[in-house]
Amino acid sequence: MAKGTDDTIAVRISKVLADRIISGAIEPGTRLRQDHIAEEFHTSHVPVREAFRRLEAQGLAVSEPRRGVRVAAFDLGEVKEVAEMRAALEVLALRHAAPHLTSAILDLAEEATKAGDKSRDVRSWEEANRAFHRLILAPCGMPRLLATIDDLHAASARFLFAAWRSEWEARTDQDHRAILTALRQGNTESAAATLGRHVQWIGRKPVRTASGATREAFAIVG
Repeated sequence: MAKGTDDTIAVRISKVLADRIISGAIEPGTRLRQDHIAEEFHTSHVPVREAFRRLEAQGLAVSEPRRGVRVAAFDLGEVKEVAEMRAALEVLALRHAAPHLTSAILDLAEEATKAGDKSRDVRSWEEANRAFHRLILAPCGMPRLLATIDDLHAASARFLFAAWRSEWEARTDQDHRAILTALRQGNTESAAATLGRHVQWIGRKPVRTASGATREAFAIVG
């Protein structure tokens, strides 16, 4: 099989597995078996191994000596780390993006916020929330920075789905509106300060595990 074909298949496999991990369909600690995945995607082990490396780079999987590759677990410390990284990097991106934000872009971001407020499930809320952040940050024109932020949003989504997969409480996002108001007024520093605080808010919720036990789950809700 050609190297280019292997790469294409690896990307597809990693995206499918990432979506399953983020949504909670594959739980933390689950072993990812090369042979099963290769059979599912009708391919050899070569692109599967590359897909695993991509998942490890995203923090979604870990390779353990003699135990293979497993879905990464996470705890409050990791949630806090992602929140602090998002705050630093999204504020950086916003400061570079602000001079290039047009009224049309801000209008689209406002529509994304309204869609989030109307969401009745966690997945649609997360999609609307991510759309808002992408819209106001993309004009920074810094692809490496944006790619890193995208990975952090994927981690945020995973925490969120683990805590609120079974139920979701509708909410009105006042921080998004405050950010948009500041950006429309040309007050970048106020928008940046609100954004930095906003992405560090961590929600806490008791959830029931498959065994029937209850545990505390934490998630970035911003």
